[in-house]
Amino acid sequence: MAKPKSSWICSACGAHHPKAAGFCQSCRKYNTLVEEVERAPSFRRGPDAVAGQTARRLGDVPLENVRRLTTGIPELDRVLGGGIVPGSMILVGGDPGIGKSTLLLQMCGRLEKQASVLYVSGEESSSQVALRAERLGGQASHVWLLPETRVEAVLAELQRLSPKVVVVDSIQTIYREDLESAPGTVSQLRESAAALLSWVKSTDSSVFLVGHVTKEGQLAGPRVLEHMVDTVLYFEGDRHHVYRLLRATKNRFGATGEVGVFEMRGSGLEGVRNPSALFLGNRPPLPGVCATSSMEGSRPLLVEIQALAGPTHFSMPQRVTTGLDGKRTTILLALLERHGGMHLGGYDVFLSVAGGLKLDDPGGELAATLAVASSLRDRPLPAGTIAIGELGLGGEIRPVPHLEARLKEARQLGFSRALIPKPPKPISIEGLQIAICDDLPRALDIALG
Repeated sequence: MAKPKSSWICSACGAHHPKAAGFCQSCRKYNTLVEEVERAPSFRRGPDAVAGQTARRLGDVPLENVRRLTTGIPELDRVLGGGIVPGSMILVGGDPGIGKSTLLLQMCGRLEKQASVLYVSGEESSSQVALRAERLGGQASHVWLLPETRVEAVLAELQRLSPKVVVVDSIQTIYREDLESAPGTVSQLRESAAALLSWVKSTDSSVFLVGHVTKEGQLAGPRVLEHMVDTVLYFEGDRHHVYRLLRATKNRFGATGEVGVFEMRGSGLEGVRNPSALFLGNRPPLPGVCATSSMEGSRPLLVEIQALAGPTHFSMPQRVTTGLDGKRTTILLALLERHGGMHLGGYDVFLSVAGGLKLDDPGGELAATLAVASSLRDRPLPAGTIAIGELGLGGEIRPVPHLEARLKEARQLGFSRALIPKPPKPISIEGLQIAICDDLPRALDIALG
């Protein structure tokens, strides 16, 4: 009998290697190669594949009016694009203890009155899930519960119950019996998810997969799961704090970049109606603090950027950022030296976004630069001031999209003056004084005199 062939697969990037090595040749990460027995890939037809079917023009394909299933959690519906699309597979990732299982169990409890729900628990026993449901108010008493890790047994129950919504917690614990590799390996994840996907696409049901993340914050698997599913949701935030952010990084049925804001309470996760107020400090102006407005999907979100600049006690000045891109921050500090006349070579600079938010929007670059200048001069910005704009390498302040929506949100929260780049068309908002800044020196003069 021929000896089965095996290959080494990187658990970080999924690259195949013919033999063992200390690091992956593709992603250059160490100790990530896992041995797996090779098997012939199984052929699976798509949901529309029928023997003898011929091609037709795209314009001749009838359009179906898909009715979404609302979860009863407005912030979750926002991130999903309006609700759950029938026949979709959704991946929910995040750090351990961030609230993935809590949110999905709450969703199951609110869905049980309008659809049949099956909760597949691969990590917790039935009694443990029941205790968590009781802590959340006992709303999920009619949800079907299956403590199982074998994908064959899960599929058998899916055929018997035909639920409309399925939650698999977590996909790393599910495995196929005909594979020799351990649960959580690349082969098991790919084949188990493919089996569930084949069932999903042949029905009008939807499946939520809970996925673990690596220490770098990426979904373990590696990216194979993200390519297979329809929607990818990431939980962000510190599990030691009460606020959580749910962000859509992929959505075939809605906009990406949408963010849902939740607060962790004793009764579970509760959506926050006015998230901008959470990230702003209600106190007198302080040096090193500047507010900005970031677009998170279709929602303007006001945040506070804090900076601390002090003389360094090391041979190399420190540059530490939290919630901001470190390389882009280095460029902003160089612009502040070149065009602002401030010498930062002998100063440590620490930058942070208050509330644990990760800011990817370039519209906050002007606020971050003004916060550093304010800390360096030990002079606070005038009360009620907000700064919005992207900085170019020539020191110019570039316009950002959705500027009027950002300013309206700022006015609703009590801001009275805004520093912005020149907009494509004039903007006038009652009660808000708008100062046009073409470049960084002009913004520094207006903000700090």
